Amino acid sequence: MAAPAPASSAASAAADREEIVFLDVETSTPPCVLLEFGAVVVCSRRLVDVSSYATLVRPADLDAVRHSGITRDTVADAPPFRDVADKVYDVLHGRVWAGHNIVKFDSVIIRDAFAEIGRPPPEPKGMVDTLPLLTQWFGPRAGDMKLASLANYFGLGKQRHRSLDDVKMNIDVLKNCATVLFLEQSLRGVLPVQNMLEGATIRTQATSDPATNRDSNELVGSHVEEMMLDTTTQMDARSSGVFSGFVELDDVSTESIKISVMLLHRCGPRTIFQHKGAQFQLSCPDLEVRWVSTKFLPKLSIMVDIPDNLSKVLVFCDNLAQSSSPEGHSSSPWKPLIERDGNANPMVRLKIATIVSGNTAMYSTQIYQKECNGVIPKLASRKVDAAELESMLQGNKVDAFFSLEIYDYYQQNAGIRLVAKRLDVHF
Repeated sequence: MAAPAPASSAASAAADREEIVFLDVETSTPPCVLLEFGAVVVCSRRLVDVSSYATLVRPADLDAVRHSGITRDTVADAPPFRDVADKVYDVLHGRVWAGHNIVKFDSVIIRDAFAEIGRPPPEPKGMVDTLPLLTQWFGPRAGDMKLASLANYFGLGKQRHRSLDDVKMNIDVLKNCATVLFLEQSLRGVLPVQNMLEGATIRTQATSDPATNRDSNELVGSHVEEMMLDTTTQMDARSSGVFSGFVELDDVSTESIKISVMLLHRCGPRTIFQHKGAQFQLSCPDLEVRWVSTKFLPKLSIMVDIPDNLSKVLVFCDNLAQSSSPEGHSSSPWKPLIERDGNANPMVRLKIATIVSGNTAMYSTQIYQKECNGVIPKLASRKVDAAELESMLQGNKVDAFFSLEIYDYYQQNAGIRLVAKRLDVHF
């Protein structure tokens, strides 16, 4: 058996793997014993096949083989898992895993198989489980949402319950569902142009450090959104109006807040809030800054007091995302958006959008200084350092323009983060 790669080189190799690997395992009826593994690696941008791998696995006890399509004779001459573990690890480790019910089934079987031979399992860069995803956004038109039912709905033939065949069927099902949803949303006029552009632009590159992974995702997402904001927002810097595209609290109708999923080429699905068919972004004046968090310098965030009307809107969004989004149904515990102080006053954290390159940090959140006379000259927020921003914000009030982003830090926590696009600081 080949020796495991050094941690540093393995982490570097995993960071470069941008493909998505669709996988499936076949097992005997309970107790579940691995009988077959199959995977198709696809280009995350075009969903075309890059490579594939499949292998039967001979279990320790052939009498345990109970499967409608795999018999004892089928696996009698197959290799034990120990002999194919290196190849399975190489196919899976450091890539985004995708499959039907992989979170609760396939990934568990794979981890157990590696544990049985005393080896660490491969780790995914992320997971896309098409069962809860399609149940939420495509069902119940296809019945019980099993792969066989979805395949039958689209006329793709009968499910064979063989790993590689099922993987290819899963990819075809996903493409068909995505096409139908895209056409439906386009016809309804609820697929904003900026979301399509964003889906074609975003790239992420993960590392072995989960904190670094999510920072890179936030960084790229914030940067792209800022570019889109620059092209869609119209406002004179010397006026005290609001950005177009940002909804004032008095204009919010909770009945018009919906959740939508778009498929990003590099990152898989991304869940967004919509309000009356447009991306939901909020503006709220006179938020008092409690403190500035510098724990993750050069990245900054601010904790602000919020009024009751904003609290009600955010609680609604929090409950909607937890109950109706794919992230809300993941294995990650949900982190409430609103925090409360000792007197039960509601507070939220606003993230300052930060672009980090080596030892250099630029703050892409637009910072303006709001004088008593209402004149708002733009500050050079990209050029100031963290200490200067902290001094500028601490203890002051801000008019905030922010987006609501649903996240899922795999097996750590999921929730909503608020990303400040613009802050008008009261002086």
